[in-house]
Amino acid sequence: MNRAMSLDGFIAGPGDAMDGVLEYRTETAFTEVMQATGAMLVGRNTHEVGKRMSAERTDHEAEGTDYDGGPVFVLTHRPPDEPEPGVTFLTCDLEEAVATARAAAGGKNLEILGADVAGQCLQRGLVDEILVYVLPVLLGNGVRFSASGLGRIGLEPISNTQSGPVTTLRFRVQK
Repeated sequence: MNRAMSLDGFIAGPGDAMDGVLEYRTETAFTEVMQATGAMLVGRNTHEVGKRMSAERTDHEAEGTDYDGGPVFVLTHRPPDEPEPGVTFLTCDLEEAVATARAAAGGKNLEILGADVAGQCLQRGLVDEILVYVLPVLLGNGVRFSASGLGRIGLEPISNTQSGPVTTLRFRVQK
């Protein structure tokens, strides 16, 4: 699981705005992470935000930012009526969704996106590592890195690096 996060703990601004986060994407190891990713498991809201952002971007803004490394699975209670190319909507329980996506990753990493889905995966011990890009910005409000009620989860620091203004922290989740 990887997250770009403002210094005050937000992964998106109010209304799921990502502009305060995405402006630093070129400063991170995003390309390396995506090359190591074999599949994604995404929450429905995060999927919808991503679709909206893709529709709003210019060709220049989209360069090098799209994921094209493997299957995308969206965990939802309400799948759309019409299928979406390249996306599989799952209505099963979380453990089954993670197992399905991990199998599809073919031995590569499974990337988990969405604050709610990621939090549920952390609570159930389904996350091995967390990669956090700490951005030099205070968003003041928005979507928190983790929802309240997550509880205490121990992390073992693996590494920290600096790339321009972005600090990258890598942790192993203690189980």
